[in-house]
Amino acid sequence: MKLKLLPFFLCIVSIVASQQMDYVDFKTAKADIAFGNLLEKEVLGTVSYEFEIIKDIDSIYIDAKAFEAIYYVLDGQFIDSLYNGKQLIVKHPFRANSRHMLNIVWKTSPKKAMYFVDWEDPSAGSGQVWTQGQGKYTSNWLPGIDDMNDKIEFDLSVTFHKDYEVIANGKLVKKNNKGDIVRWDYDMQKPMSSYLVALAIGKYNKRTEYSKSGIPLEMYYYPEDSLKFEPTYRYTKQMFDFLEAEIGVPYPWQNYKQVPVKDFLYAGMENTSTTIFSDAFVVDSIAFVDKNYVNVNAHELAHQWFGDLVTETSGTHHWLQEGFATYYALLAERDIFGDDYYYWRLYEYALELLEQDKAGLSTSLLDPKSSSITFYKKGAWVLHILREKVGDKAFKTAVKNYLDKNRFKNVETAHFINEVERVSGQDLEAFVEAWLKTKGFYYDDALESLRKSLFIQEYLMVDCEVYTSKCQEYLSSGVSDEAKIKIISQMSNHLEKEAFKNALKVRQAIAGTLSKVPEALKKEYETLLDDKSYLTIEAALFGLWNSFPGERNKYLEKTRGIQGFNDKNIRILWLTLTLVSDGFEPENNAMYFKELLDYTSPKYGFEIRQSAFRYLKWIHACGEPCQENLQQATKHHNWQFSKFAKEMLKVK
Repeated sequence: MKLKLLPFFLCIVSIVASQQMDYVDFKTAKADIAFGNLLEKEVLGTVSYEFEIIKDIDSIYIDAKAFEAIYYVLDGQFIDSLYNGKQLIVKHPFRANSRHMLNIVWKTSPKKAMYFVDWEDPSAGSGQVWTQGQGKYTSNWLPGIDDMNDKIEFDLSVTFHKDYEVIANGKLVKKNNKGDIVRWDYDMQKPMSSYLVALAIGKYNKRTEYSKSGIPLEMYYYPEDSLKFEPTYRYTKQMFDFLEAEIGVPYPWQNYKQVPVKDFLYAGMENTSTTIFSDAFVVDSIAFVDKNYVNVNAHELAHQWFGDLVTETSGTHHWLQEGFATYYALLAERDIFGDDYYYWRLYEYALELLEQDKAGLSTSLLDPKSSSITFYKKGAWVLHILREKVGDKAFKTAVKNYLDKNRFKNVETAHFINEVERVSGQDLEAFVEAWLKTKGFYYDDALESLRKSLFIQEYLMVDCEVYTSKCQEYLSSGVSDEAKIKIISQMSNHLEKEAFKNALKVRQAIAGTLSKVPEALKKEYETLLDDKSYLTIEAALFGLWNSFPGERNKYLEKTRGIQGFNDKNIRILWLTLTLVSDGFEPENNAMYFKELLDYTSPKYGFEIRQSAFRYLKWIHACGEPCQENLQQATKHHNWQFSKFAKEMLKVK
């Protein structure tokens, strides 16, 4: 695509977003997106906005952060490029009730919101492009309106090489092939906030299922991960059908797509109709036991109603998105795993909130600067308690009405609370004051609610802070695995052989508790290496290696070739232990070290790299090549990983 560049004029213009929304309503956006030099992260294109003027105004603006080139054509005749580095200013004597078309041509290399992964070696064929726009970031690559209160119908057309899949919001309505280039046309039928605009490009296969209501559920996966497809997306259709029935409002978009990407910034992101999630959640059937996508899957799916269909007006009401998504994800998991699971997770949330409270870090649920623990977990607790207070029927009716009345609009907490009051006939002023406005968390009230579960009653009753003979009986009894895990943490110095006869999760707790394995438990502890759990095998391998130096070769031989999770947790530990084990294949040390060092390179995901860096540091082997990779990691787009690298470089 050729791009004409017009002269740029610096303009000091300040237009407050809320003021602009009082004057102009953007209706539709049709964007044509292409890419230049992928190593230079070049993205370019055109976008056409149709908008209506509400009140007379002499200028409007489009958000566009640090673009290299940008200009507009208004109504096919007025051309200008008045740009201040943050906004494209359109000066014109706009009149109320008039409609206009604004065409914008642009080119940029975004530093945020669009990420270009693994294009250093095109021959490897593993390159990806993906977006993450939550906040006010989409305008780093697509000129638009950052204000989440302005909802627009976005249609994206993306041009890319034929060897790659392009996924974006909405329904794919056409693919146009021209040699090695394909244009993908996606259509959205309903409006959304610009932070929910998304695209993902990479090498993918796809499988499609259909919900009871006929919605296509499109699930993408890397071609080499076909055997991981089922455990990764397990329960997807069941959760979709459950949430449609539980919420009582039909899924609002044309389809639902899910795409794993490398080095994602978060666990997942609920872009409208197109969830992008970290490929760390791509798991096999063994990994599923310890680390799976189910909760993230349910959470991002719930957001399609709570966040996408109805969107907060501001951060003050962020719990309407995260609290609701956390709560409804938990309901979906309850449908799969049962009541005990539901109450256990609520109990875990309550403990986190209690610890936050004790640390003096609790904030009001309506504080826009609250922590994720508050927005997500206190928000979920509010809904649980509120449902108990007003009853199932009133709660579900109120949620349905709240969504129906505010569909494709922005909401505040009062929209929801007023609806619950109207349907239930209850005055919720005291409830709102206590649970939403007060900083603290009512742990005792939460515990009283949890005690309705016999499972939680039993868990709280079973205790071995003071060791007695009854503690051993607990481990052989029919109490829950969670109760047994608590007992193990309290009496690790008193474990006996009978404890190993428990289920996988309890055995895993034993593996993680004993850093030094007593000789009397050696035979039983060795059986942990046969468990179908990568966390158990990892802990057991290190525990045995550390406890019985004379048999290290046996343990290393038994675990040879096991990779573990996507972050290669077992393989990286195994390589490290071989390098510091005298007498284990010394002729292969150079090869093993090379492999471990290689895992610090940019061609691997940051989880793998971080683990390799840690182990190399542990064995004092992070030499010059490792340091160079560490230096490169300080510039990684994932801020947590870059922070880790910077801190590791400081430590000599």
